[in-house]
Amino acid sequence: MSTQTQTSEPTEFSIHPAARPGLIALTVSNLDKQIAFYQQALGFHLHWREDKRAGLGAGGEDLLQLVEEPDLAGKRYQRTTGLYHFAIVFPNRRELALAVARLFALKVRNYPTDHIMTKTTYLDDPEGNGIELYAESAEDGSFVIDKNGDFVTRRADGSLSDGREPLDLDALFSLLQADDRLDLPLPEGTRLGHVHLHVRDVQEAVDFYHGLLGFDVMGQSSTFQAAFVSAGGYHHHIGLNAWKGVGAPPPPADALGMRYFSVRLPDTQSLTLIKERLAAAGIAVNQTADGVLLQDPSKNGVLLVVDR
Repeated sequence: MSTQTQTSEPTEFSIHPAARPGLIALTVSNLDKQIAFYQQALGFHLHWREDKRAGLGAGGEDLLQLVEEPDLAGKRYQRTTGLYHFAIVFPNRRELALAVARLFALKVRNYPTDHIMTKTTYLDDPEGNGIELYAESAEDGSFVIDKNGDFVTRRADGSLSDGREPLDLDALFSLLQADDRLDLPLPEGTRLGHVHLHVRDVQEAVDFYHGLLGFDVMGQSSTFQAAFVSAGGYHHHIGLNAWKGVGAPPPPADALGMRYFSVRLPDTQSLTLIKERLAAAGIAVNQTADGVLLQDPSKNGVLLVVDR
């Protein structure tokens, strides 16, 4: 889901406007099967593989890392916090059209949806991890949470939409050529656009991601128990919802699914400022070889890293 810019009152600290999601790390039960799906159905490059770990993406930095725990086969828990979906954003609508056509050709179940300011489709990987594929289309209109906490979607001509219309596939596929190949890897410029999380309490999560880490609140609704935060005015880098129930527990240690997602910062100073705020708030962190690992109040893992 996408929302247009609707910032909250400024706070004394804001995360660097160039901050962005970097990658999503998942615990999986069958690494071979998952790699095959992401390569064949979605066009991910296999960047590296070491024993029971692998990194995939669009040929540059990893967008997805997989860690195999074969003893966890089938251990996916309901009514817990964790990943709702992670969203891959394509450079343009034509690249999205190629991706969606590929899914149809392979008979991968997916749900094309028009959020007006983005064109998207939703699907699950073989182990039930939610995925969104989308392209920006802000020229088509806006999708905001208004001051009353209601979702309001307005097309460019001023008419209203529910923001969840079926995507016009004829229009999308009109961008394709008869000789287009559907088996090519992800194009350069494809990236992790946002992550959407299940949390135990939306306001608590906003206090963490906005009040502590410094993301701007782009919209919040008590009616829908959801909020969206971002850096640099983007419609949202992180979605937060309590749709699994207020007070939902974190998944057990033996659960499949998200290990953490990363937030990429442009320089060491930006990371240092956040580390100082975490220390002042008494938030425990773990300095790893990859970055600073911590958990939000709902036990969702967050890895803070500095761009190379």
